[in-house]
Amino acid sequence: MMSRPLRWVLALLLCTLSWAAHADIFRPAYLELRELGEGRYDVLWKVPAQGNARLAVQVVFPSDTTQLSPPQALLTDGAFVERWRIQRSGGLVGQMLRIDGISGGVTDVIVRIERADGSSQVERLLPESPSFTVKGPTGSGEVAWSYLVLGVEHILGGIDHLLFVLALLLIVHGGKRIFLTITAFTVAHSITLVAATLGWMHVPGPPVEAIIALSIVFVAAEVVHGLRGKPGLTARAPWVVAFVFGLLHGFGFAGALAEVGLPQTAIPLALLMFNVGVELGQLIFVVAVLALRRVFESAIVRRPAWVSYMAPYAIGGLAMFWVIERVLSYWA
Repeated sequence: MMSRPLRWVLALLLCTLSWAAHADIFRPAYLELRELGEGRYDVLWKVPAQGNARLAVQVVFPSDTTQLSPPQALLTDGAFVERWRIQRSGGLVGQMLRIDGISGGVTDVIVRIERADGSSQVERLLPESPSFTVKGPTGSGEVAWSYLVLGVEHILGGIDHLLFVLALLLIVHGGKRIFLTITAFTVAHSITLVAATLGWMHVPGPPVEAIIALSIVFVAAEVVHGLRGKPGLTARAPWVVAFVFGLLHGFGFAGALAEVGLPQTAIPLALLMFNVGVELGQLIFVVAVLALRRVFESAIVRRPAWVSYMAPYAIGGLAMFWVIERVLSYWA
């Protein structure tokens, strides 16, 4: 008979994984405004699609904004991409822009404004705060803060990257081994993040996303092998596995950063702070997992053997679902 604490743990785990599978389906929308001068802007609006249907999410400009060209839409990579040109006397600086319908299947909206002087403004809009004010040119401090926050939000919202780290933590024990493993993962994905973002390396996104999901399946299987008394490579040399797969995860981070873009006047600073944000978010997650593991182990001293298998099987099952989904969407 399953005890009440174990029933609560199982229910919480199932609810979390159900949310995770749902969260991976919907991607953020993306709005880019490129200033051309004389109050004119080129607009790029990318909205995730459900099948061949466009989600009902719209950009609302100030009422005195004129549309100079009709939107040209294209369905590509599971999203509708629209381009058009607008004009407003005096420009958009100081004006408020709003996104309508953000809660209808879109988790958030990434906004990037490329100013005529090469500087940029980056915002992340959530359903509870779907509007923002266009700012004038700012200093390097705001650029650094914007990309730091963006990095933290990306890693904490990237459920596949977090599940990989979680699976590693189910195998690795001891402060020194955990430190070496997480450091190897950090160094590896930092290398490929920089290389891919600066254009030194290029790997197609869809295959990388499928292999990232497969890396989670591999480590989850390694957890199960360890529980059965047959520790694999991850248990013997976790830093090696973390480094190798970390190179792939870095391409995933670079793909997310590529959608937002980098300010032309502060590329090194923005890239550095995005990476720092990713590492900070990862550190927050690792500390939280280790704290919860200690609480769980102290609260439930005697537990059936099958309880230890719940997490790796749930993680591996969800990751295998992503592998199949991403491979099928790639070939489709």
